[in-house]
Order: sequence, then structure tokens, then C-alpha cells
Amino acid sequence: MEKSDEEWRRALTPQQYAVLRGHGTEMPGSCALLEEHREGTFRCAGCAQDLFVAGRKFESGTGWPSFFAPLEGAIGTTVDRAYGMTRTEVHCSRCGGHLGHVFEDGPPPTGLRYCINGVALTFEPSS
Repeated sequence: MEKSDEEWRRALTPQQYAVLRGHGTEMPGSCALLEEHREGTFRCAGCAQDLFVAGRKFESGTGWPSFFAPLEGAIGTTVDRAYGMTRTEVHCSRCGGHLGHVFEDGPPPTGLRYCINGVALTFEPSS
């Protein structure tokens, strides 16, 4: 998915742009999706691609929505060496938007914690 920087700025809120396009991080505990517990699908706020289902969300206590696994093919990863540490960044496989990071301290069955900026997501409840 190709858009110019100006097209992204028009399509996203300033906070969404800062996270999805600028690799920013929202303040912990600041997103309403942290408390979202209904059945449904979490989508990329940039391109509406399905990323996670609610059944894979868990309470990590970190202040960001956390999931133990994405949907097949929805997420890409890169190495992030910012801030003097090495982490695995996760991004939307369709639009390349920065979503957050994945850590190896999650629950079974994967042992992974996809720590995702809520502002980078939208939620579609199941009907």
C-alpha cells in the first residue's frame, strides 16, 4: 500500500500518524482499547487490515493492548536498535505502519507478547 506522507497525514489523526508513520509510542494506559473485552477483530488504523482477534488478547499489566499471536500473515517484523537496546518491532504487513514490539515473555501457547499501541488499532465487534 503506497501513500505519500501528505496522504497519510490527511488519513490519520496526529496521534495515529506519530505512531504508525513516525514509530512513536502512546502513553501507557491512554487507549480505550486496553479495556476492550468484547469478541471481535482488531484492525490496523492505517489500512483496516485484520491483525488480531479478541480471543488472543490478554491482560499484560503493561498499559498497552497485548496479544499472544497475530492473524496469519498480518504482521511483519524488523530489528529495532533504538534507545540502546535491541527489540523486535512489529508492523502491519499491508501498509507498513508501526504497531509496537513483540517480546518473549507472553503466556502459552506461544510465549509471546505482542505489545501494541492502541492508537494504531481499530476494533470491529463480532455481530
